[in-house]
Amino acid sequence: MSPRREILAGNGAAAGGDGQAPTAGAEPQRPVDPGPEPGEEDVEAGLRPRRLQEFIGQRDLKGRLGIVLEAARRRRQAVDHVLFAGPPGLGKTTLAGIVAAEMGAGFRVTSGPALARAGDLASILTGLQPADVLFIDEIHRLPRAVEEILYPAMEDFAIDVVIGKGPTAQSVRLGLPRFTLVGATTRTGLVTGPLRDRFGFVAHLEHYEVDELQAIVARGAGMLGVATSAEGAQEIASRSRGTPRLAIRLLRRVRDFVEVRAEGAITLEAAREGCATFGVDELGLDALDRRLLEVLCVRFAGRPVGIGTLSISLGEEPETLEDVYEPYLVQRGLVLRTPRGRVPGPAAWRHLGLPEPAEAVPAAAAGVPELVAPRLPGLGELGV
Repeated sequence: MSPRREILAGNGAAAGGDGQAPTAGAEPQRPVDPGPEPGEEDVEAGLRPRRLQEFIGQRDLKGRLGIVLEAARRRRQAVDHVLFAGPPGLGKTTLAGIVAAEMGAGFRVTSGPALARAGDLASILTGLQPADVLFIDEIHRLPRAVEEILYPAMEDFAIDVVIGKGPTAQSVRLGLPRFTLVGATTRTGLVTGPLRDRFGFVAHLEHYEVDELQAIVARGAGMLGVATSAEGAQEIASRSRGTPRLAIRLLRRVRDFVEVRAEGAITLEAAREGCATFGVDELGLDALDRRLLEVLCVRFAGRPVGIGTLSISLGEEPETLEDVYEPYLVQRGLVLRTPRGRVPGPAAWRHLGLPEPAEAVPAAAAGVPELVAPRLPGLGELGV
């Protein structure tokens, strides 16, 4: 996906906000896209916690990671290689920085798509200092040739470099300092088995509870210098889809709203009006999410719809629907994926304020064939 432009409050676009859109404007701008937008990384960097005790949420993960870090500090060794997996916007990059900060080590950042050649990774590895932390975001997108360089680097702390060409080519092994590789992925299933097995600590990040997001919003509001009531922070948190990045993004948009249209403080009413101005409703859905639900409920009257038909109806690519729209809608029970196609769940009808059809849609929608008793031939048909 290509970068999205930021829509400001004063331009009159109710469904604007932060987000990313593909080139040629195929995908409208979305304030609830969990991926980072251009320039947003710098804002997030200023709001990220530096220490593990400052990190909010992921209680079990924090406890296990704290043990691993403390054990490495006591042994005065580099931390085992760490893999963080989970949906975008949950804090994988933040945790990678915390690992480096807790160990007092250097922090190098790159990404899988940026390492196009084996030499790119080799130059980074040979420049590391002892105990440094190398963070590779979207590690599942590493090219195969680059990934194979990592295997000896992670296990033996050495890389094999080929010098020369043809019959005179020689393989030279270069030693590396003991470092810590921290990988992050949003697609755990795409990380190859040999690479995944070389990580000593694998953690999966879960979506956050509303009270955890409320604490994140309150902390971010204090760092941004905007007065926020507990009710206002809770309202923003409840519309953030369990994702801290979206919570901070909505906080920034509501801050813009209250500075222009309100008294400058984020109250409950201001938070509601600000989120509504940018098209985010009480469930965290934007205009595009609601349009998908309306197509299922109104245009197709709750009947199963194939992904191809749904794609044509919405003017979106099937991959965009499956990767961007559906995950949250399926998690909330608003959309059901069945063998016969997509159907709206009961929550979708309630959210749109529409009466649920009286006929038994769920049984048919689930793709379960009706059980019909077999017809037995009569005696006349058997020639008796």
